Amino acid sequence: MNILRDCYICTHKKLKKMGNRQDLAISIGEIASQKTGKNLPRFIVRWLEKFFHQDMINEFLTRGYEGAEFCTKCLEYLDIRIEASGLENIIVPEGAKITFASNHPLGGADGVALISILAGQQGRNVKLLVNDFLMYLKALAPMCIPVNKMGGQSRSLPQQMKEMYAADCDILIFPSGKCSRKYDGKIQDPKWNKSFVKMSKDSGRWIVPIHFIGENSKRFYRIDSICRKLGIKFNLAMMFLPDELHRAQHKTFKVVFGKPISPDELDMTKTPLLLAQEIRETAYSL
Repeated sequence: MNILRDCYICTHKKLKKMGNRQDLAISIGEIASQKTGKNLPRFIVRWLEKFFHQDMINEFLTRGYEGAEFCTKCLEYLDIRIEASGLENIIVPEGAKITFASNHPLGGADGVALISILAGQQGRNVKLLVNDFLMYLKALAPMCIPVNKMGGQSRSLPQQMKEMYAADCDILIFPSGKCSRKYDGKIQDPKWNKSFVKMSKDSGRWIVPIHFIGENSKRFYRIDSICRKLGIKFNLAMMFLPDELHRAQHKTFKVVFGKPISPDELDMTKTPLLLAQEIRETAYSL
């Protein structure tokens, strides 16, 4: 009995140290029900839980990490290594705000890694524009501005974006709006959206282009290619992103930070869309 008691005490202390925050766990079944407005059959819920690796995700979530520490510990948990370069280039006037604009090759690990670098290592106050699905991760939610990718765009989003760019914090954004696909035989982002250029100019922000070097599995690109050929508008490939994060385990990725572009350098005689593509090209050239 003493052995059992000692084991219980040891386990309890370990869980307490790790956080043991069951309130941070997610339920794929509940999320699916909220998104679809229907209660899915139990066998489908079980399949979704397995496909999304719910047990593995919750084992980490309930450790109680939050914010930048959450991202850093997540990389350690998945044994994902990041080799970052160019951080010495990020020299802006004191008090200046930055829009970090990155390509989006992975759809999960890239955002986690960049938050870990910018907020964790560099100590910057940064907010990330994300798929609203990620708001179910309570430990990350305070660092995020959600965008609804599954339904109609929220009417309040333009105002949210205005407030975000006016806020006293840096912004991390993936201007493509979705993760990279295979176009013309090459893994790359689609055209970058123009809004980050105009809003950065209007709010006096510097823009730092980022090149995150990595790819998802061949399966991911095959699914996307099939959907496009069949004219399926639903972003089915996005549903595989949690599994892609799982597949990113034990890998090493490189990320390169470019030199900052001042608001005065943005030539507004060009269209914001053209400027967005030029910054995209700059990122990929790093």
